Amino acid sequence: MATSATTLSSLSFFSSSLFLSSPSSKLSTSLSFSFKPSSNPSLSISSQLSTLPILSFTGEKIGETYLDLKSAPPETARAVVHRAIITDLQNKRRGTASTLTRGEVRGGGKKPYPQKKTGRARRGSTRTPLRPGGGVIFGPKPRDWSVKINKKEKRLAISTALSSAAENTIVVEDFGDKFEKPKTKEFIEALKRWGLDPKQKSMFLMMEVPETVNKSSRNIGTLRMLTPRTLNLFDILNCDNLVLTPDTVDYLNGRYGEDYEGDTEDDNEEYEEKEEQSGEDENGDAAQ
Repeated sequence: MATSATTLSSLSFFSSSLFLSSPSSKLSTSLSFSFKPSSNPSLSISSQLSTLPILSFTGEKIGETYLDLKSAPPETARAVVHRAIITDLQNKRRGTASTLTRGEVRGGGKKPYPQKKTGRARRGSTRTPLRPGGGVIFGPKPRDWSVKINKKEKRLAISTALSSAAENTIVVEDFGDKFEKPKTKEFIEALKRWGLDPKQKSMFLMMEVPETVNKSSRNIGTLRMLTPRTLNLFDILNCDNLVLTPDTVDYLNGRYGEDYEGDTEDDNEEYEEKEEQSGEDENGDAAQ
């Protein structure tokens, strides 16, 4: 039976700091969690304040902002993120693999030759699993691979991953109107002005992606352009650099910060839509 097309071994950069068990590893030392130590051992959620530089379209620093998100403590952060990513990958499996047993294969109703006086081994059907064209023993059947996760736990996993990525996160002013027409060369030049290597994986998180920006960046294979509605844990872990806009920072602080009051009707509808569309993601279309 085929396995999922996306595996945890393909995750890079942030996933190494989250999942590597050896504290002496090169990646884990360079990208360690910067959580505030909690004085109360029973406290399971803390807030982490990170200061981020704001860059202009030309690459100059024009100010600073902060990212204040809820994050799990170091002793449980890896478990929370691991459970959330496993849930996402499991829910992307379509589970449509199916094989036929000997009772479902067409043909084989007639005994091929008499039981005795032929000198051959007795055989009752041509569709036995021991012969070519026969059925399959213990083959896969359609099944539901989906698993459930609490909404608060999934939200905590995303905020924890964003907090761990703060060291390699920059904020760029809204540049949607800077591109008069789609031009990939101009977008690559902008990446270099912001100190980003086009060969490294970068994820842009914007409230709205203008058409000119989308067309200018879609030919760059190492770049992902997302909105808060399409934000997912896998892309956060699978990028080397995270680029936000000021409006996105305000959204993340309100959605994943300490001031978040709880689930609303809009949040429930958004969560249900994401769960329904999780199997349609491009990373899991071929997963079985």
